[in-house]
Amino acid sequence: MEYLSDFHNCELCEWRCGVNRLAGERGVCGVTTPSGVVASAQLHPAPPESYTVFLAGCNFKCLNCQNWSISTYPEQPGGVRGFVAPEELAAECVRALRSSAGRVMGADRIFFSGGEPTIHLPYIEEVLACARQMEPEIKVNFDTNGFLTEKSLERVLAFATSITFDLKAYHDDVFRSITGASVEPVLRNAEIVGKTAKDKLWEYRILVIPGINEEEIAPLCEFIAGIGRSVPVCFLCFRPNFALENHAGSTRELMRKCVEIAADCGLENACWSGLPGLPGRKGSVYNEVRACYEREGAQLAASYALAAGCKTHPRDCGVCPRNRGCELKSYSPRVVT
Repeated sequence: MEYLSDFHNCELCEWRCGVNRLAGERGVCGVTTPSGVVASAQLHPAPPESYTVFLAGCNFKCLNCQNWSISTYPEQPGGVRGFVAPEELAAECVRALRSSAGRVMGADRIFFSGGEPTIHLPYIEEVLACARQMEPEIKVNFDTNGFLTEKSLERVLAFATSITFDLKAYHDDVFRSITGASVEPVLRNAEIVGKTAKDKLWEYRILVIPGINEEEIAPLCEFIAGIGRSVPVCFLCFRPNFALENHAGSTRELMRKCVEIAADCGLENACWSGLPGLPGRKGSVYNEVRACYEREGAQLAASYALAAGCKTHPRDCGVCPRNRGCELKSYSPRVVT
């Protein structure tokens, strides 16, 4: 299996861990072998309509993750199908898209999501090589948090028909407090996609978390407007989840305000989606993290992280000595929305 060679010295994402995943060494994502750990796969109506393959594991440790039972693999391995041979998954995808249910839905592509599909990139390429032997014009969507190396992004752009790209914050302290990673590679890659592959950009997606990243909306919109005023942007309603299980959801007023901010920044193709108004309450800011983050939203997010077990601040999963036994990845929320 030639595609496994990338895992001898894994540098697929910007953590550039350099671990030998084939020998069981664990980087930040924690995923070793076999590559291509499939959590689930199904026809999915959300745009773009597709046969969506959810891959287990993630190189971020986001407080708000709606797919936390998948992203926290292997710390929480429940509900995962496991390794599926590339040719087997390819045949499954093609069969589903050709099915009557797939045609009625209008599903026209394979959609790789997670978790974060970047950590399975060579496996995805192998699946697509097999699928395109059966269906040469098959489309594919790559759903990413943007934390790819430039080389990995080149590989994605070579096979992707469409890309859905998450932007969580503009300022580094806010981004770190939410994800545990640096924002710089994400903004770099967002600009590369928007300027060099605009035809492949399905949309930038911005999850709006009240009191945490709502002050990030204006600088994010200004950043995107600098890429192109016509690029598509979708603001997503935050719903209480994972370590933010008790935090209030986005209000309808806040979502409308985001679209207005986008318009004021010159963006021509902005909308919002999701269920607003889910109840919750704002948490407290802990003194232990105040000095580690400049912005109030970052301080609040970091306080949630601390309460969920993340004790290294400012958050940086790449150097955290607790990474191999991350308490946050072992967190199990009592509230699921």
